[in-house]
Amino acid sequence: MPALSSTMTEGKIVEWLKKPGDKVERGESVLVVESDKADMDVESFNEGFLAAVLMPAGGTAPVGETIGLIVETQAEIAEVQAKAPAAPAAVPAPAATPDPASPAPAPAQVAPAAAQAPAAPAASVVQVPVVAVAAPSGNGNGRVVASPRARKLALQLGVALEALRGSGPHGRIQAEDVLAATGQPVSLPRVAEGSGPAVAPLASGGGAAAAPVAPAGQAFGRPGETVAFNTLQQAVNRNMVASLQVPAFRVGYTITTDKLDAFYKQVKAKGVTMTALLAKAAAVTLARHPQVNAATTDAGMAYPAAINVAIAVAMEDGGLITPVLAAADRTDLYSLSRSWADLVERARAKQLKPDEYSTGTFTLSNLGMFGVDRFDAILPPGTGAILAVAASRPTVVAGKDGSISVKRQMQVNLTCDHRTIYGADAAAFLKDLALLIETNPESLAL
Repeated sequence: MPALSSTMTEGKIVEWLKKPGDKVERGESVLVVESDKADMDVESFNEGFLAAVLMPAGGTAPVGETIGLIVETQAEIAEVQAKAPAAPAAVPAPAATPDPASPAPAPAQVAPAAAQAPAAPAASVVQVPVVAVAAPSGNGNGRVVASPRARKLALQLGVALEALRGSGPHGRIQAEDVLAATGQPVSLPRVAEGSGPAVAPLASGGGAAAAPVAPAGQAFGRPGETVAFNTLQQAVNRNMVASLQVPAFRVGYTITTDKLDAFYKQVKAKGVTMTALLAKAAAVTLARHPQVNAATTDAGMAYPAAINVAIAVAMEDGGLITPVLAAADRTDLYSLSRSWADLVERARAKQLKPDEYSTGTFTLSNLGMFGVDRFDAILPPGTGAILAVAASRPTVVAGKDGSISVKRQMQVNLTCDHRTIYGADAAAFLKDLALLIETNPESLAL
C-alpha cells in the first residue's frame, strides 16, 4: 500500500461555487478543485465579478493555468465574455455498457487546457490559478460542503444536499449521510481499527430494496459499468508502477501479543487505539534502528531527522492515502491516538494538508481488523520500508521446555528497499520490535 506523490501537477474542477456575473469578494471561495488527495477551495485574490469560466466542472487543468476571469466592474463583464474563448464541454461520466461484446463509444475529448487561456488578459482581469487554495471552510459561506462521492450519490438517489446535516469535519456531508437520508444500509469503514466494515440497520419506513453499496476503498459503480479512475486512484496507479523499479525484499516475523492485548484493554478507555500502539512501538524501535528509517535518493542514503510513521488508509471513493504521525517516537501515546483520530477523519473528508500525508519516513499497513492471516505490502516510493501487520489469533505454541500452551500471535512482514536496508538490518529491527511488544508494551505509555 504505497504512499502517494506529494507534487500536484494538475487539478480537476469539481464544482464552480460562483456563476459568471456573480459578485466575488477578496478571499471568497470561487470553486472546488480535486488534487491527488484533497478537495480544496480556490479563493479569489481580488474583489470583483466572475466574468467568464474557461474550464467547466469535470475538466482538468495544469497548475497555474487560467481557468476563470474576474473583472473589477459589472460593465466589463460583457466585453471580457466577448473576447474570452469558449469553455470546453465537461467530460460526461462513463456510461454503462450492458453488452461487453458491443464496441464502446469513444470518450468525449476535452481541448487542452493550455489552449483555453487568453493570450493577454486586460489589466482589470485577474487569473484564478489552480494553486491558490485554502482548506474547506464548511457552510460558513452559504454553500453546501459535501464530498464528491456524496454529491454523486445525491444526484443518483435524488437527495437534496441542502436538507442534510453533514457528519464530517466542519459539517461536511459524507456519502453515509446521503445513504442514511434514503434509508439505505450504510457501510461504515473501520479504518485500521475494529473488526471490519459494519452495516447499519435499515431505517424504519424504508422503501424499495437498497442498491448495493461499495465497500470502503472502492469507487461507487454498478454491475456492467466502467468507472473511470479518479485523481487519487491515478496517483496510486503511478506509484504502483514506480514501486516495481525498487529492488525490494521481505522478511517475516511472528510476534506474541498477549501482553500487548492486555495493555490495550487497560488504555482503550482513555482513547488509545491499537493503531497508535503499533505506530508507537514501530517508532520507538526505529529510533534504535535508523537504517530502517532511511531511504534511497539520487545523492545516496538519506537519514531523516525525525521518525514519521505513515499509516495506509483506504478512501471511501477509491484509492489510498497515508496520513502521517509526525515524530511518533517522541510523542506520548495519548496525544498520538488523538492525532490519529483527527487525521483519519480529515483524510476521509479529503482535508489533509500536504505535509500530513507526504512526510512519512516509515509506513505501517494494518489489515488485521479484517482477519487477514498474513500479507505483503508494496514499498511506497521515497521510503525504505513498510510493515504489514496481520490479525492476532489464538495459536497453539510449543515452549522451549516442550510444554504446550495457547497464545495470541500475529504475523508481520517487513518490505524493504535492498539498496538501503539489508537482511540483517530488517531482522534486527523485527527482533527488537517483537521483544518490546512481548515483554514491555507498558513502556509505550511512558
